[in-house]
Amino acid sequence: MQRKTVLIACGTAVATSTVVAVAIEEAMAERGIPVEVRQCKATEVRGLAADADVIVATTPVPDDLGRPTFKGLPFLTGIGRDKVLDDIEAALRA
Repeated sequence: MQRKTVLIACGTAVATSTVVAVAIEEAMAERGIPVEVRQCKATEVRGLAADADVIVATTPVPDDLGRPTFKGLPFLTGIGRDKVLDDIEAALRA
């Protein structure tokens, strides 16, 4: 499978996006999906969305980005984490 790009957005592109990035990299590696994770600020999402296969955001982002977009909150709370990982995997395999 070709490497997929996951764009992860949070308020500052530092703290929460790093937690999400590590979780997604590890989970997708276990599922046999090579990913490149890119972190950005929520304000940068629109300009970077075209190069991403999926977007995961811990803060609100526009809903017209043209890419599958997922909420990153489950990575911070643990609630719904497996479901969102399954959904990200399905989007990356599509």
